[in-house]
Amino acid sequence: MMLITGATGAVGRPLVDALLARGAKVRALTRYPASAGFPDGVEVVAGDPSRPEEIAPHLQDVRAVFLNARAIGDAVGDFAELARRAGVRRLVALAAYNVEHDLALQPSRYVGDRNRECEAAAEESGLEWVSLRPDVYANMALPLWGAQLARGDEVSWPFPDFTEAAIDPRDVAEVAARALTDDDLLGTKPVLTGPEAISHTEMVTALAEATGRPLRYRAIGPVEAVAQIAAMGLPPELAASFIARYAAFDGRPATVTGEVERLLGRPARSYRDWARDHAAFFTSVSQGQ
Repeated sequence: MMLITGATGAVGRPLVDALLARGAKVRALTRYPASAGFPDGVEVVAGDPSRPEEIAPHLQDVRAVFLNARAIGDAVGDFAELARRAGVRRLVALAAYNVEHDLALQPSRYVGDRNRECEAAAEESGLEWVSLRPDVYANMALPLWGAQLARGDEVSWPFPDFTEAAIDPRDVAEVAARALTDDDLLGTKPVLTGPEAISHTEMVTALAEATGRPLRYRAIGPVEAVAQIAAMGLPPELAASFIARYAAFDGRPATVTGEVERLLGRPARSYRDWARDHAAFFTSVSQGQ
């Protein structure tokens, strides 16, 4: 049995599907099981992984656990220890490519990710472990640009030439399924990227091509960007971290590792692939649906 935390998330949901395709037994942990909508064959259980004591019963007969850094948060160390005591054999951590960077340059920390702690909890657990280090997710466009694209055809964002080796969450999920079921990744920390370094401007161009909308990119300065992010209701620390990260690495092409192709035996999905597959979202928001 595989226990998946963050099971309804961008990685968790396709991970459930990937494990089913491998014939694995899957137990999906979610705070809201009634609305989870998983296919037949998935055991859906209720619980908050950030409160490990709540999910202790769900670790019965579990061989491997997928640790989602955001879903578990600061409790990831306690969660790993609970799993060890319950007889779990393997932990697969969802960390990030930048876990070794200065914490101030890790924006996702300010929306709850504990990537560094998640990786450390798996590595120090005494169990079999793998830590996945994905680059920026291609679906960053949904929370950061979705509201703008609901209002019009312009994306306002700083550092237009900054590049990301953006990865499709479905590719992360397929690698995670391998890590949970196969042994050849044990004790490794693969850095997972998309197949190319793509700039912010090129991302918007890809969305325009996918949707048929006349989208354009308007470069803005750090002050306006901070105000814009704050207007989304996000913490000011998140805005500051974005700007600091962009400033620190601007002018350096994002690193493409090729690990997805090596591990899955096929090319990683491109940002344009992701944009085409999610074009309906950006079309519907423009129509107010």
